[in-house]
Amino acid sequence: MINSIIEAISIALNAEFGDRYEIHREAMEQGLEEPCFFIFCIHPTNQQFLGTRYLRTNQFCIQYFPESQEKRQECYTAAERMWQCLEYIVIRDEDKPIRGTRMKYEVVDDILHFFVNYDLFVYKWKESVVMEEFSSKSQVKG
Repeated sequence: MINSIIEAISIALNAEFGDRYEIHREAMEQGLEEPCFFIFCIHPTNQQFLGTRYLRTNQFCIQYFPESQEKRQECYTAAERMWQCLEYIVIRDEDKPIRGTRMKYEVVDDILHFFVNYDLFVYKWKESVVMEEFSSKSQVKG
């Protein structure tokens, strides 16, 4: 599920910012070309609710590496655009979008760190054994 959400975030960012911005899902030691995004999930949780319902809390951090000399200004502009494009994302093969919550950002060392949660319920289906045949006899007393 996390990979599907990362893919949906990538699609939303690509739609907003265009193909000029590279989007990375894995850490890169060298060769990072700015401007670009780096997406990763931090602290995912899975909490059981009623029966087979589970609440999955998925917090994502999207880092933006600016290219201009006015790095902070570029980060603030990118963050404003990210508020809009990441509010609702659509996961592939799903008919309804999921809503981003707890959005916040900070600029540290001229890199934007944008945080958003995509929390959702999942169901764990259990296979049940179906009876094949049942017979019963009854008699009335008296």
